[in-house]
Amino acid sequence: MKKTSLQISLPVTIFKEGKSYVAYSSALDLSTSAPTYEKAQKRFSEATQLFFEELSEMGTVDVVLTGLGWQKVKANWQPPVVVSSYVQPMSLLYA
Repeated sequence: MKKTSLQISLPVTIFKEGKSYVAYSSALDLSTSAPTYEKAQKRFSEATQLFFEELSEMGTVDVVLTGLGWQKVKANWQPPVVVSSYVQPMSLLYA
């Protein structure tokens, strides 16, 4: 099977959860965690590579990326563009 190379700028957010760092991308709805920031970055890269390998093996790259809001421009896939990321203070009521 012919391998395709995809060069993209993927938005990734890394946040701290307890003692772990979580790397998450809404563009792929994919996350991973690690004990350090650097390991979270590395694991996210590895998880992304495995994600695309699995999509390719199953023949579902187009279907899954389209479902995640990606657009195919010419022969290249473009992830959804992050317009803003911010922290919004809120006061919420719950029972």
